[in-house]
Amino acid sequence: MPAILDSTPVITRFAPSPTGSLHLGNARTAFFSYLWARKSGGRFILRIEDTDVERSQPRFRDDLMVEMRWLGLDWDEGPDIGGPSAPYSQAERGDVYRTMFGRLEADARAYPCYCTPEDLELSRKLQRMSGKPPRYAGTCRNLTSAQRAEREARGRKPTLRFAVPDDRVIEFTDVVHGPQRFLSSDIGDFIIRRDDGSASFFFSNAVDDSVMGVTEVLRGDDHLTNTPRQLMVLDALHLRRPGYGHVGLLVGSDGAPLSKRHGSTSAQEFRERGFLPAAILNHLFRLGHAGDTDGWLAVADMPGHFRPEHLGRAPARFDETQLAHWQKEAVERMSAAQFRDWLGAGDSAEFVELIRHNVVLPADAGPWRAVVRGDLPPMGEEERRIVAAAGAEFFAAAVDAFDQSSSDLKQLTKILKERTGRKGADLFMPLRVALTGQAHGPELAALLKLMPPETARRRLKSHAQSS
Repeated sequence: MPAILDSTPVITRFAPSPTGSLHLGNARTAFFSYLWARKSGGRFILRIEDTDVERSQPRFRDDLMVEMRWLGLDWDEGPDIGGPSAPYSQAERGDVYRTMFGRLEADARAYPCYCTPEDLELSRKLQRMSGKPPRYAGTCRNLTSAQRAEREARGRKPTLRFAVPDDRVIEFTDVVHGPQRFLSSDIGDFIIRRDDGSASFFFSNAVDDSVMGVTEVLRGDDHLTNTPRQLMVLDALHLRRPGYGHVGLLVGSDGAPLSKRHGSTSAQEFRERGFLPAAILNHLFRLGHAGDTDGWLAVADMPGHFRPEHLGRAPARFDETQLAHWQKEAVERMSAAQFRDWLGAGDSAEFVELIRHNVVLPADAGPWRAVVRGDLPPMGEEERRIVAAAGAEFFAAAVDAFDQSSSDLKQLTKILKERTGRKGADLFMPLRVALTGQAHGPELAALLKLMPPETARRRLKSHAQSS
């Protein structure tokens, strides 16, 4: 695979359709493309594929760019900053496509098709019944000028189909899957222009990759069978072929394509939950890509560790447990000021420093805020068992000890040890659970000092009465 070993700068692109939020699967594709460009000292292009007017929305385009910038995936050319191949919105590239359509028609490499959806469905049904794979039967390929005029007189708006040559072998070397070979005889004539005049994906995607100078296209392996169609278009137009790499798709823990049933799937959802960009990128870096290190990587160092030849064919499993691991690593690397701003609740410096090793997401701070200045949630099974084992007599003694020691945990436990004979975990754990509602967490002595004394006393007394 010479493109990988060559030191020539690589030009990659990310070409999303603005029909929804930035999905993590697409974000991973953008990330790998970004890394390859940065690794080689090349260029990374953002192109918006919005020829589907009904589904494309400007707000999705704007949101997508916000999420990419949040992740740190900046681009060298794109709809907002321009570049030598502008415009970068396909909805604005109609003149380019019309010129190319004209060239194909002039060379008899494309023809108008007047078949209705009903015509096409009937044809597919008949092919299936006869045991043939369903594909376009070439119904309109050889219509005369008079036949075309008659159909147009009846108000038929034609699509434009590419005339697939017979008995042609289409070959290319995929960066991920290796040598590929397809027979044109297995591919029916396909639509390159819709009946509303807009370019289809097969056409606009391939043409723009070539004319924009893209050297390497990375995308999901669900596009692998699209590639021979696109290569035939480029060859017919005498346009340069880019290289292609088709990466295994992102799936959930059950092996099914990542979807809402697996939880959050968009970059926006993870951002709103408080995940950090560096954590997400550390996780994505290892999904379908075998890097040369298992440890934490600063985002700026990732291009140097990216190995295009180590991209995987197999589906990559997204695991939020693993993401939480990288999130914890990212949180640990935040400064105190960054951590406090990330929590975003105006907490005291003492509280923030106390809980930082027990927080993975901002929501995790909520229960500890309740510990120091709110009402405790119902206890879990383990906590109830610890309180019950200690008994009401222990907590009655704890109330008396607290009246003497107040919020000094060292003095409190000394007095309580003398009165009950308990020590170690038998002494400490019931106190922790009664005061915080949890068997684990930040240092109890510091929590107790942040807690209003009347709150601590009330909690101990409640177990003296109810245990």
